[in-house]
Amino acid sequence: MKPTRAPRLGLIVALLAAVALLAGGLPDQKSATPPAVTRPTPAQAWPQAARADLRDLGLDPLLFLDATTPVGTTEEGEFLRLMLKDRQIRRLPASARFDNLTKTGNELLWTETSEDGRTEIWAFDTTGGNTPRKLTADTGNILLYGTQYDLVVADGRVHWAAADDDKATEIRSIALTGGPVGKHVEQGQWALSAWPWLTDDVGGQAGEIRLRDMKTQETRTITAGPAEWTMCSPAWCRVMVNSAAGLARIDLMRPDGSERRRIAGPGTQAAVNDVAVLDRFEILSEPRPDSDLTGTAGLIVHDVRTGTTVTLSVAADLAASRDGMLWWSTGSREATLWHTLDLRTA
Repeated sequence: MKPTRAPRLGLIVALLAAVALLAGGLPDQKSATPPAVTRPTPAQAWPQAARADLRDLGLDPLLFLDATTPVGTTEEGEFLRLMLKDRQIRRLPASARFDNLTKTGNELLWTETSEDGRTEIWAFDTTGGNTPRKLTADTGNILLYGTQYDLVVADGRVHWAAADDDKATEIRSIALTGGPVGKHVEQGQWALSAWPWLTDDVGGQAGEIRLRDMKTQETRTITAGPAEWTMCSPAWCRVMVNSAAGLARIDLMRPDGSERRRIAGPGTQAAVNDVAVLDRFEILSEPRPDSDLTGTAGLIVHDVRTGTTVTLSVAADLAASRDGMLWWSTGSREATLWHTLDLRTA
């Protein structure tokens, strides 16, 4: 299951494997009232950052190209439409899915998955092209983990992971201009991370985690404690430290264990799967006493560079981050207000 809408903040971040979204892994924890602390607002912490509040968006956003330019889906009868603001890019049967949107230069990329599970990769020129083009249907047993690295663009190619067998992973790629699909086999089960790195941590885990540089074959091993649940990028690891009562705190550390620091206490959860967006921003949620009923939670961002935690919303509903953009919603489904923050400008 690959949701077209971002995950609700009141839930523990989903742990993903293969193409399925798997819930669980951490002990159950009770919603906690966030501590009474005074935190800066985004305007105070990052006065130069591009932000926007958008009503009547008219689509379910899957990506924001900037603070005011959404790309997302709308349902129209038996069809699902992919829209760039109010411009239709492509239309599929309502049973299909658009996912994994990303942009490189003028090119918008995404995956399309049909009802029978076949996945294709498509591209569209946002500068005035009228016709999207299929890059490939040769995606193999594509592995989608719900992170911004499910499709990685590097060296003029788009890369993705596919299952070879239970002992190996194919890293497939195709040029942005099309052509044959290249295949590189890595022994073991891997997911793409920040290029050119792979990780065998595909949803947070205890014990050892490995990172591997595909170009140099350098391999780093991160060892977590028995009461710790860890996810890592090449720059940072999120360490969720557990106690008998549930989650005790969230730490960040470098993959070599250095620079470890506590960034959040009990009751806090990771709001998105990706660790330290742009190697700087850890996006977290704080469940409220009524979160189980309302589906809302506080949304905060810890700025690793400054050590500051910033409050975005005391009651956010949906949140997502991709390509350095962060967006979340407040209000009701009948009167949804979308908020955007371009972390690249913070």
